[in-house]
Amino acid sequence: MVLEVDQVSKSYATRKALDGVNLSVAAGEFVALLGPNGAGKTTLFQLTSGLFVADGGRILIEDRDLRTETVAALAGIGLVFQQPTLDLDLSVHANLRFHTRLHGMDTAHAERRIQEELERLDLLDRAADVCRTLSGGIKRKVELARALLHEPRLLLMDEATVGLDPASRRGLLEYVYGLCDTRKLGVLWATHLVDEAERASRVVVLHQGRLLCEGTPQELVQQTGANDLSGAFLKLTGKSGDSKEEND
Repeated sequence: MVLEVDQVSKSYATRKALDGVNLSVAAGEFVALLGPNGAGKTTLFQLTSGLFVADGGRILIEDRDLRTETVAALAGIGLVFQQPTLDLDLSVHANLRFHTRLHGMDTAHAERRIQEELERLDLLDRAADVCRTLSGGIKRKVELARALLHEPRLLLMDEATVGLDPASRRGLLEYVYGLCDTRKLGVLWATHLVDEAERASRVVVLHQGRLLCEGTPQELVQQTGANDLSGAFLKLTGKSGDSKEEND
């Protein structure tokens, strides 16, 4: 397993954002964390990425406890947040180079990895472009390239298609599915859009901070007696899975 979440809980004042959540991601596995807005998906990502500390439970990244082996555990994660995080006044290359410095990569290694990821995403000709001039879809691809530079084993994608046009959303999803096959990355993909979970290895349904159900898309359909995954999601949460995009 590249990620194990064991009985993780988190509260904000009197509100329980996560309540004893368990989930795992194996190498090469695409796990869709499916939940309506406000389900706790972003809170889980904030805990897994070390931005906040869980009130209870533990998070293991490649068998490293995030609480006690923080630096080593975080080195195994690549992350794309829901909100854009590029420095818009820097070029694509400068944004990527800054990331490699944070990970202590020497210049030769950093430049090689930057070239490799830009080439794979068909972005070599955009390296000198200032990020402010890029479309939303290209910015997301740059953020994905940045997340992969240090060759993590776990990729966290937090509502990463928010604000993208249908073609860009589909292209990003297909590329990440390909990473599971070609690089054996473990992927945790948070979304409230059911169609993004239909090909997942497993689907974990989160609602009001609690894990309601998990299994393959087909297993969730069978367990709920629904006709399809959208119907299963509706039965489990009372939500249609195509609500307007908002923050958790």
